[in-house]
Amino acid sequence: MSDLRSDWARAAFAPDGSPSFADLLRRLDPGLLPSVQSPAPVPAVAIGTTILALTFDGGIVMAGDRRATEGLQIADRRIEKVFPADDYSAVAIAGVAGTAIDMVKLFQVELQHYEKIEGDELSLEGKANRLAQMIKLNFPAALQGLVVVPLFGGFDRARGVGRIFRFDVVGGKYEEADHATTGSGGVHARGTLKKRWRPGLSRAEAIRAAVEALVDAAEEDAATGGPDLIRSIYPIVATVSAEGYRQVPDSELKTIVQKLLAGRA
Repeated sequence: MSDLRSDWARAAFAPDGSPSFADLLRRLDPGLLPSVQSPAPVPAVAIGTTILALTFDGGIVMAGDRRATEGLQIADRRIEKVFPADDYSAVAIAGVAGTAIDMVKLFQVELQHYEKIEGDELSLEGKANRLAQMIKLNFPAALQGLVVVPLFGGFDRARGVGRIFRFDVVGGKYEEADHATTGSGGVHARGTLKKRWRPGLSRAEAIRAAVEALVDAAEEDAATGGPDLIRSIYPIVATVSAEGYRQVPDSELKTIVQKLLAGRA
């Protein structure tokens, strides 16, 4: 009997490359793991896809494509994914569009409320922490597929620099020194920003890099919408600097897109 137990123990605890205790229980006695019921199916909802942010000399650029999808269908060609959080910060949304937009509206009110009650604005890091708490509160809905993963950034007036924060689905907050992307086309946009970003980028260079990254993402990811010259649909691109939040006009983006596409013709 002791030999059988020894053989069982050696087999049960044999190295399998996984350091997870949950994986060990799954092998030995799955009944000890918490029971997780399959969530009810989520109806088709509009999903916002690729968003990005990068720093430049004096602030940040935040951008997003204009496409929202419902499964394999295009739900919206002109959805807005970048919003001012307040005068000196911006938030971009990826994930379930309706939930994300509601979260942004509540976030904007939260910042206004704090400023009125305290008589001073929340620090940029404090704003990022508050958004992280809101994402964490959405986690039960995320388990059912209603995932929201935004990007946040702005101009830190105390430090005099632009800062970017990304989040995970459970509300984890991570500051990025140079650039960040998320959404279905984020991996492709990240590859472009890795090549184009460098310290000391000008505003114009940063905007062009953001547009190029979204164009590259649209070429590889079906859920990301590229610029549409026929319908005059261009990405939403905004800058946040010492002058505050500014949305880049379509006329400026049109020139950038035309030059970029002409160079690839």
